[in-house]
Amino acid sequence: MTAYYIGIDVGTGSARATLVTSTGETLASHSKDTRTWRDSSDARIFEQSTTDIFDAICACVHQVLTEAKVKKEDVKGLGIDATCSLAVVDTQGNPVCVTRGQDLCGKPGERNIILWADHRAQEEANLINKSGSVVLDYVGGAMSLEMEIPKILWLKKHMSTELFARCMFFDLPDYLTYLITGSLARSSCSLVCKCSYIPAGATPAAQGWNADFFRVIGLDQMVDDGYKQLGGVLGQNDSLVLTAGMPVGRGLSKNAAERLGLVEGTPVGSGVIDAYAGWIGTVAACHQTADGISTKPTLEESRTRLAAVAGTSTCHLIQAPKGHFVPGVWGPYKNALFPDWWMNEGGQSSTGQLIDFIITTHPAHSELLEAVEKNGKPVHAILAEKLQELKKEANISSLTRLTKDLHFYPDLHGNRSPLADPTMRGSIVGLSLDSSLSDLALKFNVALEAIALQTRHILDEMRRHGHEIQGIYMSGGQAKNEPLMQLLANVCKVPVIIPPNASSAVVLGAAMLGRFAHNVTDDLKRRGMPEGLSTQSQVDEESARVGTQLWTIMTEMTQPGKVVVPEVDVADVKLLEAKYQIYMEAIEIQRRWRAAMEKAAS
Repeated sequence: MTAYYIGIDVGTGSARATLVTSTGETLASHSKDTRTWRDSSDARIFEQSTTDIFDAICACVHQVLTEAKVKKEDVKGLGIDATCSLAVVDTQGNPVCVTRGQDLCGKPGERNIILWADHRAQEEANLINKSGSVVLDYVGGAMSLEMEIPKILWLKKHMSTELFARCMFFDLPDYLTYLITGSLARSSCSLVCKCSYIPAGATPAAQGWNADFFRVIGLDQMVDDGYKQLGGVLGQNDSLVLTAGMPVGRGLSKNAAERLGLVEGTPVGSGVIDAYAGWIGTVAACHQTADGISTKPTLEESRTRLAAVAGTSTCHLIQAPKGHFVPGVWGPYKNALFPDWWMNEGGQSSTGQLIDFIITTHPAHSELLEAVEKNGKPVHAILAEKLQELKKEANISSLTRLTKDLHFYPDLHGNRSPLADPTMRGSIVGLSLDSSLSDLALKFNVALEAIALQTRHILDEMRRHGHEIQGIYMSGGQAKNEPLMQLLANVCKVPVIIPPNASSAVVLGAAMLGRFAHNVTDDLKRRGMPEGLSTQSQVDEESARVGTQLWTIMTEMTQPGKVVVPEVDVADVKLLEAKYQIYMEAIEIQRRWRAAMEKAAS
């Protein structure tokens, strides 16, 4: 009997389900938009709804089963990834509004998620980063306001004491596994990467939650209550922390199975943050070479492979057998995916979003849309053609030379890595009195350059602190942008590997977690443990025994990728190097100007 696996991906603006075989072949995939609430008077606010997201997930799962004509009994495992957003419910699992003023919450169940991109918790992050806690060492030296603890601290300040005490707080992947299994087990990925959890063994004193940290920032109540609102103390009261893909509870609950159209008890893998699913779905790829397909990589080789998961934002993930402390780069995170391996995560807060902003706010946007409709080609293709026209008219050899006097610094939404400074802002030098489609094309090109230059900045910092990076493994919608992929290879001076279906790599990674959970569950049954894992000691023992099997699944289900090699045009290399130096100088200029204005205003 053929076994099938479902991956569920909850991105920033949509939910998606994909049905795959054990070889990674996609049989059906379906996505559905999800709603994000904004605040017309506060651009920092991004809120979502767990009810809305789960409705979308259920619709997607039903659709892929129908489209592929697969029986629910043949689906053997389910895996989930989601954005690192804060989901808030009460102790009964009912949504709790996260918006100031209950009158703004809309219908019951709405607006109980603070999205990752929400920047309301700036003051709280500043307070945390003045604490001097060892916790900060494991997030690159400064905790981002996009993480969960600053958001929770903001809610404590703006909720009634009684309501806050009744809340449970989840990173979204963990909430979704709780919703469909009823198990309060948390994923190591979410706790370590976004919730200030330091696993045992990361430091001589580390035992999970850091009581001194929580007390100094004003969350004493959580310490006194045994961290129940965050999942509890490891090893106490059935509190479990699971590495990626380990089976959650007893699989799908009866209610969730009915909603999803699947079988009760179907194994569910411990979830991961969406970017980490992109790592899972890409870095085990073989390469297409002149001589055929390269051999399957080993887990040891993963330490040289950086995954870039590029959608609204971009995350840069690399694993190592020991922890590397990189200032401004999140981590090192022990056990984020594999037991006893460490992960670092760099990031750009706005990349796909940045490109869209540059295009949609330009005066020639309406002219661009007319060209799209007239020619039946996508926006990026029209702009690429315009750039080629301009290059030909100027009689020059490259796009880099075409925009050599136009310089763009890209942090319109703050800097995540490696500066860890959410107050950074964008800038552009070289403006002219030109509002034509040609000008839009030029600005589009320098936006791509800026994204590539900032990627190099992140990679340079990772290398400087111990990482060896031999290739960038892409996933997400931006992988379709061929000029950007070539720029990344040229600027970062390493090959870029693109999977056959880059936009589905993240949800494929989630499906791999479902297969792993199925394998572990079957193995436990064969060994006389049909009830699964109920204590942390059992979890740790099993994780250590079978954890690396996830890598084997990855090599079996990841299709060979296309390789984009760096171009060696000497003139372009010199121009890009000069642009990189100007990019770095733009950082110092902005900091200097800001300091001068602060001094003048004081």
